[in-house]
Amino acid sequence: MTFGWAYLLLGAVVLQRLLELVHARRNTARLLARGGREVGGDHYWMFIALHTSWLVALFLLTPPAPPVIWPLLALYGVLQLLRIWIIASLGPYWTTRIITLDGAPLQRRGPYRLLRHPNYLVVAIEIPLLPLILDLPVLAALFGVLNLALLAYRIRVEGRVLAVRR
Repeated sequence: MTFGWAYLLLGAVVLQRLLELVHARRNTARLLARGGREVGGDHYWMFIALHTSWLVALFLLTPPAPPVIWPLLALYGVLQLLRIWIIASLGPYWTTRIITLDGAPLQRRGPYRLLRHPNYLVVAIEIPLLPLILDLPVLAALFGVLNLALLAYRIRVEGRVLAVRR
């Protein structure tokens, strides 16, 4: 098997996700130490399962040399820049879990001035986009729909928690 551009891209995505998990765990620990509490943790395992199976499916099913679709690849790059902006805007409050810290102000910096859930928007686009880039439209549809269903549930849970602080 040759490791072309597609496998390099997938490797970069895995590395990015692992680094984000390390960062999120640090922030989670700090928030909990400050009196924060987790809400909706019962569904967190579903995100881990979804994202892990998404990446495994991509590694297993990506053709050896998919055609390069430059506009989609460029859009994916823009999404990653938005992801960095989102993480930087939330600073110590960015986690992959729903952690609430009573009395802490809601963030209204960066993309949060424009959208309530910019991170979820980025994820909702990139989950189907990456399979499309790799010429896997069925995976794009399958994981796109599953992710949207999970995000809809999470947004409801998070919305109830944050409504108290609005």
